[in-house]
Amino acid sequence: MKKLVLVFLLFLATSMAFAQQKPRIIILATGGTIAGEGKSSDRAGYTAGKVPVSDLIGSIPSVNAIAAISGEQISSVGSQDMSIEIWKKLAVRINEIASKNEADGIVITHGTDTQEETAYFLNLVLPNDLPVVITGSMRPATAISADGPKNLFDAITVAADPKSKGRGVLVCFNESIYDSREVTKTSTTKVNAFKSPDSGPLGEVYDGRVEYYKTSVRGNSKEKSFEVNKNTKLPKVEIVYMYADASPGYIDYLVNQKVDGIVIAGVGNGNFSKAFTDAIKKATKANIAVCRASRCSEGRVVLDGETNDNELGTVVSDNLSPQKARILLMLGLTKTKNKKELQEYFFRF
Repeated sequence: MKKLVLVFLLFLATSMAFAQQKPRIIILATGGTIAGEGKSSDRAGYTAGKVPVSDLIGSIPSVNAIAAISGEQISSVGSQDMSIEIWKKLAVRINEIASKNEADGIVITHGTDTQEETAYFLNLVLPNDLPVVITGSMRPATAISADGPKNLFDAITVAADPKSKGRGVLVCFNESIYDSREVTKTSTTKVNAFKSPDSGPLGEVYDGRVEYYKTSVRGNSKEKSFEVNKNTKLPKVEIVYMYADASPGYIDYLVNQKVDGIVIAGVGNGNFSKAFTDAIKKATKANIAVCRASRCSEGRVVLDGETNDNELGTVVSDNLSPQKARILLMLGLTKTKNKKELQEYFFRF
């Protein structure tokens, strides 16, 4: 009898030790389609952010075999309503988790519309040793063949994998793993909605196995690039879209509003009309930082290419999209207004 008791206690101790060895993953939920609820399982209409994080975790019970899972509800919004305040809340909480060693990895559930912006913002303000993986879905939780549970399972798998450490913030979607700087949403409705046009995915996750094929070298230093806390007030930066015969009136308006920065979503190599050029000269003379980006989905905007940036007083986004250039300009302006230093941020991060 004593032998049986000893065997049982040994088994229990071994089981507990194994359980403690499982990676600790905290899911921070923000809402989005992955938490969406529709009136019909076979129609597109739904309301984002209705399903709580506990139900999202409950939809994939098998994940408990690979990680110790807990969840927190940070917000419950569609990502079209994502805000800087929620970004700061996420950053503060993740920094707290990292400093207190509360988890081995973080997964953020998020709507797809602005997922790439949240990922890039966090990548610039978080230490990159702790894996942070953002995912979502294109179909609501109540839809036929909802893609949320699989994406969430894969994201947890990626966050729990030791190979994910030190890679900055990642986006995991449709079995692909993307760098936060390079990824963008390319489809309005398809489940393979994300791509990295210039560089491709970093790797993939399939059947519970994570494989990386490359490493990003942009903006993944081991120290935070920029710092934010709940009281940080970010500079006001707006985006102006260039198109044939576009009016420069909005640029003039922003100058009058005394914004801190303007990103021009230019045509081609970040180009814009003579009318825009004249308005931008007024902006830079008013000490407003102006960044030339491109509305094209691939390629770099070249410094002093067709546009004389040195004369105009502008900086270029390199290959950052206008929406990501806005984020970097906001954070850059918390440190400096010097044009050369701002330009170096765009070439570095």
